[in-house]
Amino acid sequence: MATYKKRGYKPKPEKEQEEINEDENVYVEGESTTQEVFDNLDEGANKTEEWLESNQKPIFIFIGVVIVAVLGYLGYQKFIDQPKEQEAANEISQSQVYFENALDASGKAQDSLYNLALNGGAGKYGFLDIIDNYGSTNAANLANYYAGMAYLNTGKYDKAVNYLENFSSEDEILAPLATGAIGDAFMQLEQPEEALGYYEKAAKMRTNDFTTPKFLLKAAITAIEVGEGAKAEEYLTTIEDEYADAPEAEKIAVYLGQAKALK
Repeated sequence: MATYKKRGYKPKPEKEQEEINEDENVYVEGESTTQEVFDNLDEGANKTEEWLESNQKPIFIFIGVVIVAVLGYLGYQKFIDQPKEQEAANEISQSQVYFENALDASGKAQDSLYNLALNGGAGKYGFLDIIDNYGSTNAANLANYYAGMAYLNTGKYDKAVNYLENFSSEDEILAPLATGAIGDAFMQLEQPEEALGYYEKAAKMRTNDFTTPKFLLKAAITAIEVGEGAKAEEYLTTIEDEYADAPEAEKIAVYLGQAKALK
């Protein structure tokens, strides 16, 4: 009996047939692996859904607490903190006027004005009241500076140190002035070693043509007083080299000789 062969049909070599079979197996295995991945994803999603369903209450409680905290903070800022800042700023203005007038006065009048600045007048708080009643405000922080300077100028040096140390600022001028004023207070308390440390700190806090040479000179003079000639010479030389146009540069010659004599 004759065997029918389709026209154009050509049997494939045995090796090529094996390769085709292998490709088909890989394809089938690939389909199986992909299906397993999707099955795992579905299983993971189901577990996540189950976890969310069983923990809905604590999740919503947590979200609620976060929302309340954020709204509370924003409300505090708007309805409590900002009005308090404005109120403190209004209160401090009169004390600032007293303080500025005291700088131009002398004798008993000066002391009286500093006292008004510290304790208040004309129905307004003084610096001390502002610190006590508006402690977290910018005005209260500034009041620490003013109070410290008022006490320094009225000879109450311990109090000056306390209030000036409570003042903090990033300002280019006020920050070193407050630190240097602490040094002045320690000098008046006859504690030059402590004063020297504050003068050095004040000189290094900012670099400008006003406070830097001012406190370098004070540091140099104090260093001479405590017998540190090399340190004094270093500070005086820095003024000479870097701040030749500053008023402090005119005083270098006198102190430089004293500093060198100590070496």
